Amino acid sequence: MRSAGERLDTDQRSAFAASYLGWMMDAFDYFILVLVYKEIADDFGVSLDKMAYLTTVTLVMRPVGAYLFGIWADKIGRRTPLIVDVCLYSVIGFLCAFAPNYWVLFVLRLLYGIGMGGEWGLGAALSMEKVPAHRRGFFSGILQGGYAGGYLLASVAFLVVNSWLGLSWRYLFALSILPAFVSLIIRLNVRESEVWVNTKALLEKNKTSVRTVFLNPKVLRRFVFLVILMAAFNFLSHGTQDLYPTFLKSDENRGAGLDAATATWIAVIYNVGAIIGGFVLGWASDRIGRKGAILVGAVLTLPIIPIFAYSTTAGMLCLGSFLIQAATQGAWASVPAHLSEMSPNAIRGFYPGVTYQLGNVIAALNLPIQQHLSERWGYPMALSVTVAIAAVAVAVLTLVGAQATAVDFTEETEPVGV
Repeated sequence: MRSAGERLDTDQRSAFAASYLGWMMDAFDYFILVLVYKEIADDFGVSLDKMAYLTTVTLVMRPVGAYLFGIWADKIGRRTPLIVDVCLYSVIGFLCAFAPNYWVLFVLRLLYGIGMGGEWGLGAALSMEKVPAHRRGFFSGILQGGYAGGYLLASVAFLVVNSWLGLSWRYLFALSILPAFVSLIIRLNVRESEVWVNTKALLEKNKTSVRTVFLNPKVLRRFVFLVILMAAFNFLSHGTQDLYPTFLKSDENRGAGLDAATATWIAVIYNVGAIIGGFVLGWASDRIGRKGAILVGAVLTLPIIPIFAYSTTAGMLCLGSFLIQAATQGAWASVPAHLSEMSPNAIRGFYPGVTYQLGNVIAALNLPIQQHLSERWGYPMALSVTVAIAAVAVAVLTLVGAQATAVDFTEETEPVGV
């Protein structure tokens, strides 16, 4: 039995660090586009409505990447697909800096979505298979916090490159190659997952295929349930993030009317809240279970909504957004561990990633729904209604779902329930 304070060995640290950096840089590149929306539209002479397709196509292609790289990883192991994936999305992200027109950028963002979809599922699977089972929630929270870390990094880069130095949006995309390259170097030194090696040998011994495992009725039912759960989760996170920067800067529809620099600093601060929330509730999930930690985050979201949406000063908006990100991303903290623990060993390469990314595609409807509601009722009401419904949905679905907290992957057992 490992002690609670036992440190990770070199291979475990490398696997986790590479997965964290990979997911952080995925988020960094995704949110760069959100932050320089208008600048790109002006450069290419396209409407903001047309620009919206650049983020949509990335979201739509993420399940494709999760499936392709996940199936590959379940066949040949985690290590090589992850190395190929980080090379793919880092090069594509870098090439966005040199896009000569809208349609070239459109194709690049489409391809980027494939790389982004492959990174989270494989990185989460490898990390959760490497770290000690009794500390899986703690590391899950840190790993998921990489998304907020990428958003924070993108916000700071925007302030430095755009607001302070006055440089073009292209410099922001060019920057993304550096941390991704560091992630690649670390990943080259990571050994293959022992869980995958042992599972592969067992499948061959029993003459069982990955397809047979997936088509098991229990596994299929759980797959559908997890897609619905991830849709609710993504409506919750996108509901607090996608429209909020616009709300902070808008003078219309009861927007806060803040200047761009103030709004960006608020984004930096609320992402710090997201990282703290993920750290705390990820740690807590090792003690109260994945379901318990998710419920705490989802329920705590509800009383914070009025401060988050209806405050009228920069200070209170900053406080509300900090607290709501701590709660919602705290609920998210358990997701990498929870999906990995709910996945059969034989298909952990694609199962967590595909369920997550399919849920994310469904939640791509969030922004147009919120935008439509804001034009009728104003931003505060649009934010409040959508976030409250999503938080309740996450809580209810979590209550009826199963969990397999700290399950030993070397002695695979079946979770009870969906």
